[in-house]
Amino acid sequence: MKNEKRMAWVCLIVAGLMEIVWAYFMKQSHGFTILMPSIATVISLIPSFFLLERGIRCFGIGMSYAVFTGIGIAGTTVIGILLLGESANPAKIVSLLVLVAGIVGLKFCEGDGDGKESEV
Repeated sequence: MKNEKRMAWVCLIVAGLMEIVWAYFMKQSHGFTILMPSIATVISLIPSFFLLERGIRCFGIGMSYAVFTGIGIAGTTVIGILLLGESANPAKIVSLLVLVAGIVGLKFCEGDGDGKESEV
């Protein structure tokens, strides 16, 4: 069971990192009008969603999606600042730190409850 959870965490983290990749290429595709970034978007999006599903299977949709999108939000914001010339003001930086703290907090909440996820 512990290895299953560890693997689910790895899948969620990789899925979040891949979200950063497909979001970046989506921006570069200019509304899917440029072929190569459009292809890169789809190629990185598909495995990202499959890995997200693996996390959902283990942790449930709420926590898994929060971690997935949190990594994506933080990562795409950093990419936007570093590579795309977006602004980096103190409020944005503090907000990112709060977001990352929330993701880490969710990791520590993983063991709470009865350990069973509801089935739909």
